[in-house]
Order: sequence, then structure tokens, then C-alpha cells
Amino acid sequence: QVQLVESGGGLVQPGGSLRLSCAASGVTFSRYRMSWYRQAPGRERELVASITNLSGSTNYADSVKGRFTISRDNAKNTVYLQMNSLKPEDTAVYYCNALCTIPTRLNYWGQGTQVTVSS
Repeated sequence: QVQLVESGGGLVQPGGSLRLSCAASGVTFSRYRMSWYRQAPGRERELVASITNLSGSTNYADSVKGRFTISRDNAKNTVYLQMNSLKPEDTAVYYCNALCTIPTRLNYWGQGTQVTVSS
């Protein structure tokens, strides 16, 4: 059974930092591209950051570039999202995603973790 379990969300003041973690089980983690998405109330889910399985190449939404960093530890089957200089507009539920396209497409989601940026 595949599980993606996020942790690390919470309430933080503007300018603060949080580190999200996503622990994967039931998958060969090193085969999966890992991503963080977020969904704010009344808005569609959007890609925040992703990291490839082999080279570890990363990409970020323009809104988080320079503030967020995605990383992975294949030995621990875990992906992280370090979030610095948080803004109120970063408030959302953050979801972990695992995607593998070879030899077949497999796509899994975590249950989400709430991040609230407010004074």
C-alpha cells in the first residue's frame, strides 16, 4: 500500500520559516519525481516545486523562487520543502506528490498539511 505522509505544517508569522516533510512508503522512492503542490481556499491546486528522481534537478513556481527549497533523501524515502520568508499568500494546504511515468504512469498524493502565515 502506497502512503505519502506530510508533516511540518502549522501557523507561522510573516517572514518566518517552516520545513515540510513527506515520507513515502510502498513505492520505490528513487523512481519517482517528487513534487509539492498547494491549494488555497477558492483556488486551484498549483505546483510549488518539484525534484527529479535521477539528477535531482529542481524547478519552482515563480512565486516561491528564492524563498523555497525542495530536496530529497532517497535513503530515507523522504522529500522536504524548506520555506523561508513566508508571506500570507503562502497560506494553503500543501500536498506531496509522487509521479513515475516509466514503464507505466503511477501518480500518488498525500493527505495534505495546512500552512498558515499570519500575524
